[in-house]
Amino acid sequence: MDSLPVNWEALDALIIDFAKSENLIDDSSPPSSPSLSSSYHSRLIIRQIKRSIEVGYIDAAIDLLRAHAPFVLEDQRLLFRLQKLKFIELLRKGTRDDRTFAIDYLRKSLAPCALNAYPEAYEEFKHLLLAFIYDKDDQTSPVANEWAEKRRYEIAGLVSSVLRAHFHAYNPIFSMTLRYLMSIHKGFCFRQGIVSPISNLTERLLLEERDLPAIPPEGLYEAQVFDEVDIQALAHAVELTRQGAIDSLRYAKGDLFESFQNEICRMRLDDAMLDELVREYCVYRGIVEYGMKTLSEPLKGNPPESGCCSSPESSIDADHRGAKRSNSENSATTDRRSLQGTDVELRFACELTYNLEDCSPSGSHQSEKSSLLRNRSHGVGGRSKRKRWWGRCDELDLISDNHLNRCENEEVSTALQVASTTISKGVENTNVEDKYEIVLRMKDLASRGLAAEVVEEINALDPNFFEQNPVLLFQFKQVEFLKLVGLGDHSGALRVACSHLGLLAAHDPHLLKPLKETLVSLLRPNEVTLVIGLPLHALATSLQVAFGKRLGIEEPQLMRIMRAALHAHSEWFKLQMCKDRFESLLRIDSLKENNNPLLTSFTASKSNVESCTLGSSQATISSATRVSDDGGSPNQASSRDVICDENAILKVMEFMALPRADAIHLLAQYNGNAETVIQQIFA
Repeated sequence: MDSLPVNWEALDALIIDFAKSENLIDDSSPPSSPSLSSSYHSRLIIRQIKRSIEVGYIDAAIDLLRAHAPFVLEDQRLLFRLQKLKFIELLRKGTRDDRTFAIDYLRKSLAPCALNAYPEAYEEFKHLLLAFIYDKDDQTSPVANEWAEKRRYEIAGLVSSVLRAHFHAYNPIFSMTLRYLMSIHKGFCFRQGIVSPISNLTERLLLEERDLPAIPPEGLYEAQVFDEVDIQALAHAVELTRQGAIDSLRYAKGDLFESFQNEICRMRLDDAMLDELVREYCVYRGIVEYGMKTLSEPLKGNPPESGCCSSPESSIDADHRGAKRSNSENSATTDRRSLQGTDVELRFACELTYNLEDCSPSGSHQSEKSSLLRNRSHGVGGRSKRKRWWGRCDELDLISDNHLNRCENEEVSTALQVASTTISKGVENTNVEDKYEIVLRMKDLASRGLAAEVVEEINALDPNFFEQNPVLLFQFKQVEFLKLVGLGDHSGALRVACSHLGLLAAHDPHLLKPLKETLVSLLRPNEVTLVIGLPLHALATSLQVAFGKRLGIEEPQLMRIMRAALHAHSEWFKLQMCKDRFESLLRIDSLKENNNPLLTSFTASKSNVESCTLGSSQATISSATRVSDDGGSPNQASSRDVICDENAILKVMEFMALPRADAIHLLAQYNGNAETVIQQIFA
């Protein structure tokens, strides 16, 4: 899985879009469209309502619904569920006054609503009265489920599903893509009996619980006919029953992609962990500044007494106070930008102090190297383009202070653990930020095609690096060779080929073919744009990972997740013998674009099984000869190609309760005729 190529530039774009959409970074540019700002505002309101219900503040949630989504309270089915929860929360407090309020609320609000909510509502209402008798701590009581705090999360998830679908306030594309890929990865590993290499991450990041599905309006319960292809595609994509997929399509009025987004957003992620993984990736890729600035750390007017970093505890307190002062998205953005000037002054002062003092005890030679690279890295100008990480700031002044502080402390603890792990793996007596700057400078030079400069500077820092990474050296010399050929310097290009490419290929037979392909470029000496077609960004990422590990900087955990998840996605749809209908919506196709260096990639044999189309008339071709995955001899499937109609595949799957791949293999044996397959099996 680690060898699967991933288009990291495409992932960078998704990550940046995610960070901007969630206001995680300081971005002074205006939103690309008003809908982005509106979507964030809607998601913020939904989170406020959801978290209010989760901590038992039902009145606060109802007030927010009345102000922003009164249609929810007009739905008697949803209102009854909220009122039941409020009744339980009044009893949970346990005081005499609250019990009196609960009885009064029961008489004036809950009972009248139970008469009209839905047919089973009045029976549920009478059952709820048992809460007066049985204690909340009695796990054997008939109303233990009503007392359980998980009921809060169920109702909160239901309300958020309804609001999200109504406002079209879907999560950013990256968040949905990650949910989808991890879900497929976990299912693929389970069905194939494979031990997932990222199970320790996916199990903590993708939670087992899902929000309850939105309730379709009563008028939509009438029978509707949907394309069976859409039903099956949705059911298999998000692990729904057939009836669940029909209900979801009914709620979305038959729109498959809207229904898919509704369902994928029901999957729950650990937001604190996701934000930390994104921050770690952004620091590694040079998108945001290096530092321990998670959870919207505030900017202070006076420098700290020692160092440039404040304690996490003081940051939490100040951030919470700042959040309490403001309860709107615009005010939060204004506050952040107004403090930006102070932040620049403080950071500039800290950098001056840092550059003038060398606290490393590793010797004068190492100090000269670090100083040289620091000066060079500052000259590149990359740091000025990086964003500042703000972290998530929901400004939930409706949540109790204790609950909010507990959540923030947990997030800070997670951030500290990840950061301390990264620092502990660094080179002894070397500043971690220095190492990040060195690696990012090398990545920047490589992405601009300055191969000779990259090799020279790395050899100056670590003469043994390219000896242990000869393929990387070969690739950089390829770039240097092609650049010289494009400029018409044939003699210089041949010197590079003789001095480096030939020697490297002599020691590694796998490099002979790329060497020959490289030399062919001499036949086109006048093409000055020859090097433009090379995937320099992919080469730069390969260098960043390899050289970063050399300096003790492990690649981000998010990179591991994406490699493994994309690999599982490819393998899963090979087994299904069809194309993923949602991969374009989630940009999975762009993440899979092969951007490995062309002249050193060894392409695997392609399967002759063609992908099915996206329309309702999609078909699958079961080829007569199919190359086995391990590169062995092809397996004979039939004497000729058989085109399997999608409806025939679905019919066999339904009648036989078979996986898609097995249904296709059966159809291939009977010329694609579903009726014949069923007759033969049941004969």
